[in-house]
Amino acid sequence: MGTESAGAPSPRILLVEDIPADAELIARELRRAGVGGRLQRVETRADYIRTLHEFAPDLIIADHSLPSFSASDALEMAQREGAGVPVIVVTGSLDEETAADYIKAGAADYIVKSHLERLGPAVLRALDLNRARAEQARAQEQLRQSEARYRTLVDGVRDVIFALAPDGTIASLNPAFETITGFPRDEWLGRPFEQLVHSDDLPLALELLSGVARGEPRPVNQFRIRTRKGDYRMGEFAATPQYREGQLASILGIGRDVTERLSLEQQLRQAQKMEAVGRLAGGVAHDFNNILTAITGYADLLLEDLGTTDRRRDDIAEIRKAAERAAGLTRQLLAFSRQQVMQVRVLDLNDVVADTQNMLGRLLGEDIALVTRLDPALGAVKADPGQLEQVIMNLAVNARDAMPGGGKLTIETANAELDDTYVREHFPARPGSYVMLAVSDTGTGMSDEVQSHLFEPFFTTKEKGKGTGLGLATVYGIVKQSGGYIWVYTEPGHGTTFKIYLPRVAGAPAQRASGPKASPVGAGTETVLLAEDEAAVRAVARHALERQGYTVLEASSGEAALDLAERHSGRIHLLLTDVIMPGMNGRALALRLSELRPDLRVVYMSGYTEEAITRHGVLEPGLTYVQKPFTPEGLARKVREVLDRQEK
Repeated sequence: MGTESAGAPSPRILLVEDIPADAELIARELRRAGVGGRLQRVETRADYIRTLHEFAPDLIIADHSLPSFSASDALEMAQREGAGVPVIVVTGSLDEETAADYIKAGAADYIVKSHLERLGPAVLRALDLNRARAEQARAQEQLRQSEARYRTLVDGVRDVIFALAPDGTIASLNPAFETITGFPRDEWLGRPFEQLVHSDDLPLALELLSGVARGEPRPVNQFRIRTRKGDYRMGEFAATPQYREGQLASILGIGRDVTERLSLEQQLRQAQKMEAVGRLAGGVAHDFNNILTAITGYADLLLEDLGTTDRRRDDIAEIRKAAERAAGLTRQLLAFSRQQVMQVRVLDLNDVVADTQNMLGRLLGEDIALVTRLDPALGAVKADPGQLEQVIMNLAVNARDAMPGGGKLTIETANAELDDTYVREHFPARPGSYVMLAVSDTGTGMSDEVQSHLFEPFFTTKEKGKGTGLGLATVYGIVKQSGGYIWVYTEPGHGTTFKIYLPRVAGAPAQRASGPKASPVGAGTETVLLAEDEAAVRAVARHALERQGYTVLEASSGEAALDLAERHSGRIHLLLTDVIMPGMNGRALALRLSELRPDLRVVYMSGYTEEAITRHGVLEPGLTYVQKPFTPEGLARKVREVLDRQEK
């Protein structure tokens, strides 16, 4: 046989012929026509069936009449077992009726042996047709597989994939639509898409649709979609037009449920805002404490100098009261900014609630019922009990003001496990074991706008003069500084619940120790090295100590104090130093001086303590701390305590 054309597959041809001479004539015609490939001849039915499976021919040429079976049998078996292999019938003579029967039965062609010159072209046509059918079958299979992959992709994605008719009716939806909305897909096919959209967002959705229909490039848009429950989910949508013969045929789009993502983004923005405001508040409070230290210190010194009948005492007392009120505000700012000194211990939150009940009864009034639901198996937490009492009191005051006509305040405690699902929806919470404190009221509730500013310092919805706006800011700061989280659940007219989660710790709660009664401040003759960069604070501290008989060596920086200590020939009994100073800080100064004077005692002072605690170790065991603003008496008492401790 001849060679096939370049790039064409090599055909396998099965020849059913019992006369070798006729078989040779057929092979010669095939070679003359340029038909390449392999030619295999069989004579019997058994060989035909076997070769049909083993040889897998691309074409069968069968003699009309053989001793054991006929071309009709070969055609039938080829159609049954040969997967549609074309069959060309070759015969010495064939009437038109029989030839028509062969064609009707599925034969590709028939050739009379007296005109074998027609065989080559007929074979080529049959092979071409067979290849075309095979390619079509492959294309159809590829299309089927592609459609199956597309359907798997569309049906498997979590986003809604949809198609709209030009008039805006829904033409198709993938299964994600049912997952997100709860509606059956079939229920919405043929219905206008705008029936799904929140009425407030409908103008935006219609504008998006009309812009896409005009072929305008459209950004991703967000609008709310109704669910079967009657609430709404926020969706993020993009769409593109599909044209047919220059006309808009449909609009294809994709919608993603971004409800949780937007909620987390809002929580992150709120947390970042609160962090920034906290840093600002802490810095302001620190600087203000230095000023208040000077005001209260000089006021106390003046009160000591004036006689009991001096008319100026009342004026100075008023100055002192105003400074105390300002100091209270700075303490709240420090609590909000998580820079307040904490005296933490392992405690039972139920005991804290119990300790506040009598005070809460007087605070709330007779028209508000106080209910407690305390878990008897409550785990322990590590926190400052005084600050937790402040949290409960501030939340109770907030609840009381939200129930002007009376109501019920409920305080609950319980153990809680925060899992991955919870923390995904409550940034920045972390999974773990917690103790929950919930404070709920039946008051007026809050709007979304009020909630967004709830914990910001100086934000208040109360009348002017009715509050500072620092109560909830203080709560927020104490909870955060204690390593916990706070969330609010509220609706206008349906009350409010604050839920606080504090990390659960091992160990038994410590017993609260009662402090000794204050004794008169003792005088001293020791030498104190004072290091403070604020001149006014330094002056107050010097006067307070000198009045008690101490010798004070005064320095405006850590470097100056170190130099003064190196040059001083006598003994220095105590270092009184600010924590944060330009250049050498108080902790570094104390470490350097401990090498020069190993018996030196140290008292630290600062207007804020977050950096002192976390970076300078001020509240490590054995270290003593004085919080600004301090009083002259308080400072002198602390110095005397430390010096007496030294002498023991």
